[in-house]
Amino acid sequence: MTAISTRRALLTAASLIAAPRLARAQAWPARPIRWIVNFPPGGAADILSRTLGEWFGNRLGQPIVIENRPGAGGMLGADLVAKARGDLHIVMISSAASHGIGPVLYRTVPYDPLADFTHIHSVGTFPSVLAVNPNVAATSVADLVAMARARPGEVTYGSGGNGTMNHLIGQLLSRAAGVELTHVPYRGSAPAMTDVMGGQIPAIMESLPTAMGNIRGGRMRPLATSEAERSPALPDVPTFAEAGFPAVTSTNWFGFSAPAGIPPEVAARWEREIAAAMAAEPVRARFATIGIRPGTLDAAGYTALVRSELDRWREVIRAGNISVD
Repeated sequence: MTAISTRRALLTAASLIAAPRLARAQAWPARPIRWIVNFPPGGAADILSRTLGEWFGNRLGQPIVIENRPGAGGMLGADLVAKARGDLHIVMISSAASHGIGPVLYRTVPYDPLADFTHIHSVGTFPSVLAVNPNVAATSVADLVAMARARPGEVTYGSGGNGTMNHLIGQLLSRAAGVELTHVPYRGSAPAMTDVMGGQIPAIMESLPTAMGNIRGGRMRPLATSEAERSPALPDVPTFAEAGFPAVTSTNWFGFSAPAGIPPEVAARWEREIAAAMAAEPVRARFATIGIRPGTLDAAGYTALVRSELDRWREVIRAGNISVD
C-alpha cells in the first residue's frame, strides 16, 4: 500500500469513527432540554433560569423544561447533571454554592466540580444583601452588631440553606464583627424571607435578585450589600466595606454548565447562544430589574473562575474553621 493510499485509509477510518458523534451534534437538539435548577422556585437561580429558558426555547426550536432539584446547597441538582455524562439534553445553572463553596465545605461531595462538567459561559453576577424586618430597631450593620453583642447568641439571620454563599457571608460578618450571629438555614429563600417578614427571625442574608421585590415593597429593610461597590439597583444602600467591614466583600455568580463528555460542537453552540442572550436587550432589561449584571466570561474564563473560587473558599473555610450547621 502506498503512502497516499495509507493516508486515505486512515482518514476514512477517522471519519467513520467521528460520524456518529457529528450526526448527533448536527441533529441537536432532538428533544426537549432538561434545565436543572438546583435551588427551590422563587430564588435567583430560578428567576434567571426561567428568563433564559424562554429565550432559548424560541431560538433552539425545542421546549426548555425547568426542573427544580434543590438540596445540600445546590449539590443534589449538580450531582444529577454530573451523572448524566455525555447527555446532550440536560444543562444547569451552576453557582458559587454548587461549584465554588459546597465542594470544599462538605466532607463528602459526589462529583468533581471541574472534571464532571462542561462549563460553558458565565451568566450573571450580583451581591448578597443583609436585610431586616422593618420593625427591627437596627437601621445599620453597626446597630445589628451592637444588638448581637448585647444579646450573645440571640440575634439570628436566615439563609436559603447550609453551604450557600449567603450562609458563608453571614459567617464572615460574624467573624469580622467579633460577635455571634446565629445562622438559621431554610429549605430555600422563600420560607426564609417569609419568616423575616413575619418577625420569626430578625434578619436575613439573601441574594439581591431574590430579595429585591420585598425590599422595594417595604417588607424588608436593607442594611448593606456584599460587593466592593454599591449595587445600581440599591444606590442608597452602603456596602459592608462602607459600613466598616471590608472583609465581608463577595460577589455571587451563576454560570451555564452541561455534563462532561458532550461533543465540542454542542458546547460551542451553547456558548454562542449564551453570549447572544447576554447581549440581548430584553434579557439585559429583565436582569437589571432584579439586580443581576449579565455574565461576560466565555468557556475558558468561566472554567478558570470556578477553579479560582474553589481555591478562595477553601482558604476562607479553613482559616475560619467554618462548617455546616
